[in-house]
Amino acid sequence: MLRQPVRLERLVRGIAAGSPLPVSVKVRLASEGGDVNVREVVGRLRAAGAAAVTIHGRTAEARYSKAADWRLIAECVEDNAEAGGGMPLLGNGDLLTQYEAHGRMAQSGVDGVMVGRGALIKPWIFKEFRDRRAWEPSAAERVAVYRQLACFMKEHFGDDAKGRRKAWYFLPWHFDFLSRYRPLPEEEFGERAAAAPLMQTRLPPAPEGTAPLERLLAHGDPSVHERVAAALWEASSDAGAVAALTRLAEGAELAALARGGEEGEAPVLGEATELSNIPSDGAQASGARSGKKHRRARAPPVVRTEEEIAA
Repeated sequence: MLRQPVRLERLVRGIAAGSPLPVSVKVRLASEGGDVNVREVVGRLRAAGAAAVTIHGRTAEARYSKAADWRLIAECVEDNAEAGGGMPLLGNGDLLTQYEAHGRMAQSGVDGVMVGRGALIKPWIFKEFRDRRAWEPSAAERVAVYRQLACFMKEHFGDDAKGRRKAWYFLPWHFDFLSRYRPLPEEEFGERAAAAPLMQTRLPPAPEGTAPLERLLAHGDPSVHERVAAALWEASSDAGAVAALTRLAEGAELAALARGGEEGEAPVLGEATELSNIPSDGAQASGARSGKKHRRARAPPVVRTEEEIAA
């Protein structure tokens, strides 16, 4: 729809006019292979009656290979103000810390921010943003957070073999993101974040002497993620999960799983491997997952007449 701003405007106008609820829209800077037209698109969405617009500062083609363009987001904010304001604009892209989020809000003038991959790496980023300070949990505290996720999946899918098969499409996959957590105190990384987003910055590996449990939680191997997920699923308490994962971290099994790569080596932020925000198409209920991260193929578009769109 970004290729057809006039049509998008008619569509949103029709939905907004017929909906008892506020209608918000999320857009990128441009469609895949299209010209950057986000300023026109946001203006038309405003005219159509959108209650709010979120702008992801990337084109569909760029995906996550480049840093988000917050300059263009700021230009959209200026356009919106010149048109009279009133429609909230939210920015999205490369937010990994609360100080980056607050900084982007101040620099661009957006009314709020949306967080994607940053929340998958640090589910507590929203608490950090609210409190305006970092929470740097210990390994045991992170295990408690991760086990809570496993418990939520048990409640949703069921605590039986069938429920586990369903949960396994998601739970091990989450560690593609969770394993990338590392503390990023503002006093140490604030200047670097101002120069380039930490989400897109290559950071040094964990130092020598890092505790085994920390190294396990930072491990980038999908087979290790399977074992971590299993320990969380089977543990009856946070303490039991910590004990089970510590045994795994200190045992020979981890070394065997890591064969073919350096033990404990995790992918670093900003590497060429792309992480999308959904499980890969190769994910299987049994837990076998594809190493390639990509979006699911889109369904064929539904063809509607202009009258249906405007109705």
